[in-house]
Amino acid sequence: MISLTPMQISSIDRRAFLGGLCGLGLAALLPVPARAMTQAQARELIGNVMTEVQGVINSGRSEAQMISELEALFRRHGDLPVIARSALGPAARQASPAQLDAFTQAFSGYMGRKYGRQFRRFIGARADVTGARQVQSYWEVVSTMTMRGEAPFEVRWHVSDRSGRHQFFNLIIEGVNLLAAERQEIGSMLERRGGSIERLIEDLRRAG
Repeated sequence: MISLTPMQISSIDRRAFLGGLCGLGLAALLPVPARAMTQAQARELIGNVMTEVQGVINSGRSEAQMISELEALFRRHGDLPVIARSALGPAARQASPAQLDAFTQAFSGYMGRKYGRQFRRFIGARADVTGARQVQSYWEVVSTMTMRGEAPFEVRWHVSDRSGRHQFFNLIIEGVNLLAAERQEIGSMLERRGGSIERLIEDLRRAG
């Protein structure tokens, strides 16, 4: 039996929670144009996202209601068509528009169910935006999250307005790139299904 230390368990919980945010709001692996987006707008976006997430978590609603609301929240703040293409990787080039649309919906629901159950552990946590800087062609917004009885940990959000709206497309949590991690996981799932996107879509609809 594998034994985890309290510190390792805490780290897993953090990644699970923020992985949910990531899975519902990721975009492309490559940097995207920041266009006219300003530092203030980038900071405001992440501040608003964190405030909305905390509102849902602390609302006292049922798990099913909370997951549904969080999924809707990140549909507003995440570029899901680009998220899906990134998560699907090279297979997205062979997928039809109908398959990409179905995958987008299935992937969003799968991630909501997969990580949503972890969110209650973050009731009462505090999130603060501490800075923002332009990196190549996108903005990186730095924030800290503080859970009860634990030291703060850093989360870096990558944001742009490529879609015509201000949205985030990746999270770096204590050095862990969640976009790359989720893309690897979906790639492994697809490989186990013989490369069948249809089978992957159906299994994602039932999973989580």
